[in-house]
Amino acid sequence: MSDNAGSASSAPIRIGTRGSLLASTQAQGIADRLIALGHPAELVIIKTPGDLDQRSPVAQIGVGVFTTAIRVALRDGECDVAIHSYKDLPTAPEPDLTITVPERVDPRDALVSRDGLVLGELPAGSRVGTSSPRRAAQLRALGLGLEIRPLRGNLDSRLGKVANGELDAVVVARAGLVRIGRTDAVTEALDPVVMLPAPAQGALAVECRADDAELVRILAELDDPSTRAAVDAERAVLAALEAGCTAPVGAIAEVVESIDSGGRIFDELSLRAAVAAEDGSEVIRASVVGPVERAAQLGKDLAAELLELGAAALVSPES
Repeated sequence: MSDNAGSASSAPIRIGTRGSLLASTQAQGIADRLIALGHPAELVIIKTPGDLDQRSPVAQIGVGVFTTAIRVALRDGECDVAIHSYKDLPTAPEPDLTITVPERVDPRDALVSRDGLVLGELPAGSRVGTSSPRRAAQLRALGLGLEIRPLRGNLDSRLGKVANGELDAVVVARAGLVRIGRTDAVTEALDPVVMLPAPAQGALAVECRADDAELVRILAELDDPSTRAAVDAERAVLAALEAGCTAPVGAIAEVVESIDSGGRIFDELSLRAAVAAEDGSEVIRASVVGPVERAAQLGKDLAAELLELGAAALVSPES
């Protein structure tokens, strides 16, 4: 372990995070878990270009905009651990870094609307805000006649656009609302049958330098094998499609119980994915079930099926 990270008898583990309410709350949750395990920890707030530019769409300011600055700080020794929303991380591997995956929060998207209307009750022409091409494409594909509006800003400002009447509804990750204690705002948790979430949505990536063996060991205490398998499969779909985290690709995996012909109960991984045309004119869906230990390969296999069905024409290469 580095001199700046340590156990109960040494300096606190410095956790790098963005300064937004959601990011700092997520990071504090990890700090609290480490402290409970006997490892002092503290937050280090890091500014990112995505925090400074609150107006431009994420697709315009670039994949990884929220993570690059934090990774630079980690590599430069300004912090010992970096916390990311896993869905924001580019899929390209970083061999000098190691990722731990704690148990994820509800991966579904959530609708926050005026007058308590669920998605199917919103009148045609309703203004629905979202920051995500994936959400926009799937909303358009539903054929409800909604007017999709671009949306940036922190969660409070997004919810405020509904409260002040600027928008009739917004779609955001339910996990974010769970973490900041605002589930009271949720009108409807959207079933993945209606809208598949982003790969790794609701999961955190707890990252450290791979050569810090002691810290790698400490962080491994936080790892949740079922969540890791699920997000490995989901992100493998994204990577094999050569699509970035802003592409109109949805995926969700979960460990499920199956039973064989002899009555033996065992765990399998169920994976679903979809690729949508940005204008909502087409959605290609596929699913697979297989061994948990083959999570990444299941994701690659499912991506190959999606490509056979024509998905390549609906996604943009990751830059």
